[in-house]
Amino acid sequence: MDLETFRAYQRESRKTWGEIDVNHPIVYPTLGLANEAGEVAGKIKKIFRDKGGVIGAADREALKYELGDVLWYLTQICTELDLTLEEVAAANIEKLFSRLERGQIGGEGDTR
Repeated sequence: MDLETFRAYQRESRKTWGEIDVNHPIVYPTLGLANEAGEVAGKIKKIFRDKGGVIGAADREALKYELGDVLWYLTQICTELDLTLEEVAAANIEKLFSRLERGQIGGEGDTR
């Protein structure tokens, strides 16, 4: 491994960096949401890695608590954006049914 390549990358990439003020109430719940979603994903990964994908009662219980944390952070973000969970859910269902009607459930992209 050429360590000088990484040193050069680190030095050069820093030229594109700029400090961004993140003193805003939406930052904490957004980071919390990403963290908790990662914890859910980690638990699911371990269920497939270690248990052949069999989700037991203890796994369900642990996932229930992690999903509750996901819901809490999502709710805080919605509140900060002056959105209700109902309107977010309704918009999501509308989007999904539009994709379904157009045969675009699969694939990638927000505007499909």
